[in-house]
Amino acid sequence: MNLFCIGLSHHTANVAAREQFAGNATAESIAREAGCAEALLLTTCNRVEVYAVSEKRISTDEVTRCLTGKTSDGPEYCAAPFYRYEDNKCVQHLFRVASGLDSMVVGESEIFGQAKKAYESARTSGAVGPYLHRLFQRAFRVAKQVRTHTEIARGAVSVGSVAVELAQRIFGKLGDCKVLVLGAGETSERTARALLSRGVKDLRISNRSLDRAHELARTVGGRAVPFDDWVTQCRDIDILLTSTASETPLLTSKTLTPMLWDRVDRPLFVIDIAVPRNVDPSVNELEGVYLYDIDSIRSVAEQSLALRRQQMAAAEAIIADHVAEFFDSISRGLNRLSQATEHPSLAENPLRASEL
Repeated sequence: MNLFCIGLSHHTANVAAREQFAGNATAESIAREAGCAEALLLTTCNRVEVYAVSEKRISTDEVTRCLTGKTSDGPEYCAAPFYRYEDNKCVQHLFRVASGLDSMVVGESEIFGQAKKAYESARTSGAVGPYLHRLFQRAFRVAKQVRTHTEIARGAVSVGSVAVELAQRIFGKLGDCKVLVLGAGETSERTARALLSRGVKDLRISNRSLDRAHELARTVGGRAVPFDDWVTQCRDIDILLTSTASETPLLTSKTLTPMLWDRVDRPLFVIDIAVPRNVDPSVNELEGVYLYDIDSIRSVAEQSLALRRQQMAAAEAIIADHVAEFFDSISRGLNRLSQATEHPSLAENPLRASEL
């Protein structure tokens, strides 16, 4: 079996490149169209990655075509900076990703939950089989051990908390700022809590599902805003943070311009941490509007990295031990398989043999 990972991330591609490949495929469609025995698709604001197992070698182009939905190589397709890891390098990469070591905000915990959701989705669809099942279960175990035995999670350790840190640098104290959070998912909740911890008193939540907006507003002590009314809030608010799953921009220069007529000498700061982006980049050209996307947050994240760099060596050592143990367990299983004449069924599943 060939184990490999193909992907792109904030290390290799900007947000404009990453969003081209977000939301175009599922683990099931990749397994079917690329001919993988097993596949899992991990998509976050900072990465799009496919983990797969195949009987024969599958080219990077075959997998990336599934991600982009294109049937031929166009200029942008050819230029996409995809990386590829195989076998032990793939395992090491996954363990680093799940542990937060490969994140833009090193040590962040959101990726752990995102990886678990990706695994559950692929498992439910039947795209994950015994190999990826065992690999991802080990990855979750590694991530928990890293967080337990190192201090890698100290400081600002989520994209939302870094976004709030950026807002505080811009405004100073946030107590008098009126803030609208667009989206009510996990990232939005973390961001909302980070805002409250920095003194925000006027916090508004808007989401396509008003019930979900009310639920989050009750949880964090804010107030819900109907989704149809959120744009008009831009007349009044100081900060807009967006994190929705929309595949097209929700805020454009055309829709925002009328809201700015009443904002004389009052800047509007927009922090868009969604991928694909919720805010059209042209909004940044409007007078008095300052737009920051996920890539703009990188500089803030890099500064906080220095506080945790010394913990990375300990985390990398834990990961190295688990990579070796994982492949050793597979080897033992294959050796036992060759001797398991009394268990013919094991010939179809070396992973099961490794567990005997």
